[in-house]
Amino acid sequence: MASHRRPKQPSRTRVTVLTATAAAAVAMTSQAASADEPSKPSKEEVKSKVDKLYEEAEAATEKYNGSKEKRQKLQKEVTTLQDTVARGQGDLNELRNGLGSMASAQYRSGGIDPTLQLFLSSDPDSYLDKASTVDQLGTKQTEALEKIRSKQRSLAQQREEAKDKLADLSETRKQLGAKKKTIQGKLAQAQTLLNKLSEKERAALEAKEQRANRSAGDRADLGSDVPASQRASAALAAAKGKIGSPYVWGATGPSSFDCSGLTSWAYQQAGVSLPRTSQAQAGAGTTIGQSELKPGDLVLFYGDLHHIGLYAGNGQVLHAPKPGASVRFESINNMPFQYGVRVG
Repeated sequence: MASHRRPKQPSRTRVTVLTATAAAAVAMTSQAASADEPSKPSKEEVKSKVDKLYEEAEAATEKYNGSKEKRQKLQKEVTTLQDTVARGQGDLNELRNGLGSMASAQYRSGGIDPTLQLFLSSDPDSYLDKASTVDQLGTKQTEALEKIRSKQRSLAQQREEAKDKLADLSETRKQLGAKKKTIQGKLAQAQTLLNKLSEKERAALEAKEQRANRSAGDRADLGSDVPASQRASAALAAAKGKIGSPYVWGATGPSSFDCSGLTSWAYQQAGVSLPRTSQAQAGAGTTIGQSELKPGDLVLFYGDLHHIGLYAGNGQVLHAPKPGASVRFESINNMPFQYGVRVG
């Protein structure tokens, strides 16, 4: 009979070692994969980065506002110069026609002065330069020629000035486009970061912002300080009427505002014209310290003065804060205060 033997089994020790080795390999692979994947930012980290991007966008917005104001000013100046040149050319044509009439009259009466004939037969823009004997002409002719000379010089200067203004206008338009792209880029980066959050996390941030907007209403304790002037009082009252209006970069009201758009609009309602940008508004009155602030005074924030609001009293500022927020009251201590400005 054949002998029956059971097949030899692998040792328990070897199985255990193989299993442990495989588990370790899986763990190492998992750790390597985790190391390759960037960690998801927390809600707090995203908010911090988004707030920073909004601050940078607002700084770029004030530069954009300045370039836009310059463009509008240059456009008006160019238009005025072009109108002046057109009128001046018409005047010059009339003067030349008058001189031609004189020459015709002289010719009909028996001849024309040789010097005047020289002038009239030359190029109209250069014949005066050939006049070396103006004193040979009659007084009336001399006066007419001098008027033409003066008008030509004036037109040449105005044309050159218009040319320079047009070049400046073209460059300003390029700068405006570049600043607009910068703002849109910052806002797009902020939105990309927000999109990395879960729906629940985004809802929590939105709810927090909505609570901040709601708390800016009548519940804000503004104390009992009296405005420094009737105009400051009127400006603050106008701004209060816009609580809840959205922040929109480049907007000057009446339904949406950026920071300097709100302050300039508010003072406009009080009969005061302020410059467009926060940096320019910083020089629109008397500089004062924080302890001297009265309701309606302008308040400037950040080292480059890119944010501005209205002091509302009791340490509260009324301002258009940032994208995604509404016009609201906020503590003056929430931003790096620089100084106040009392508009005269």
